[in-house]
Amino acid sequence: MTRATRILAAVTAAGLGLTGLVGCGGRQDTASTDAGGDVTCEVGTETRIGIATGNATGVYFALGNAYAEQVSNAPGSKVKATAAETGASVQNIQQLVAGTYAVAFSLADTAADAVQGTGSFEGQRQPVQALARIHTNYTQVIVRNGAGINSVADMRGKRVSTGSPKSGTEVIANRLLQAAGLDPAKDIQAQRLDLAKTVDGLKDGSIDALFWSGGLPTPGITDLLTTAKGQVSFLDITPLLAEMKKINPVYEESTIPAATYGTPADVKTIVVPNFLLVKDDLDANLVCVLAKALFDRKPQLEQANAAAKEISLDTARKTDPVPLHRGATQALDDLNAAK
Repeated sequence: MTRATRILAAVTAAGLGLTGLVGCGGRQDTASTDAGGDVTCEVGTETRIGIATGNATGVYFALGNAYAEQVSNAPGSKVKATAAETGASVQNIQQLVAGTYAVAFSLADTAADAVQGTGSFEGQRQPVQALARIHTNYTQVIVRNGAGINSVADMRGKRVSTGSPKSGTEVIANRLLQAAGLDPAKDIQAQRLDLAKTVDGLKDGSIDALFWSGGLPTPGITDLLTTAKGQVSFLDITPLLAEMKKINPVYEESTIPAATYGTPADVKTIVVPNFLLVKDDLDANLVCVLAKALFDRKPQLEQANAAAKEISLDTARKTDPVPLHRGATQALDDLNAAK
């Protein structure tokens, strides 16, 4: 049980704070339903919310905890937020829609699948909207030296971690494998592990390769590249970009700077943006408060992880095909964000 889960369980057991509990595993009240009307960007009563993040050694978790702290501790704040470790994007959206959380981190491609009813959400459009576009996720594919893997196609028959079940990493990993002509269910020995277990597997030789989609730097990857220096290497996956863009045009080419992890040179890779998501019926005033906190408290978020430096009013609205929640739109208007 995570610390966040223990806190929420204690609150529920004690019968405390349920009136304003939104997306925290407790009963939701009218704060979870946006009835329309003007957006004042004020929350009248104390409200508790849960934020769905990702693996404990990933950037979502680092930023999510920092964001929860800043939302809760902002001057005059009536919103108390708690971040929880999760399996990431797909699971986050499922639990967001179920009402377990009020805010969720997600990869843009997974969020697009959700609103369009494709991919992991085939035939079932999800009622989610964006709070803002945030940092970029870099697809980080690392192989054990000596495993004979020089391309994704070489992973046939190998022990490969495709990430936590129902994570955005798993979605991208499976798409990359398919783009390379492999069947993820048959052609590799898939290890559906979180990042901490995956890193341990690369270190002890029980895993040959890993896929990870995360911001820079990802603490778990830093650990791997530091402690297993000379034993593992990044793989260039950009030859598969054309096939990936056929699936979703959101995929782009970029580089992981050598300074990020102390690699001999920059590493070319495929990137995808991240969004913060909410349900489409979440109270607009609450969403407005949360969106403003994201930008007002950005310096504090940067201290938690450098990926927060990418959070920008210049790109905050760029969430297509996921629509912005009207509360977020009001916040970004008030902050003079680029349109």
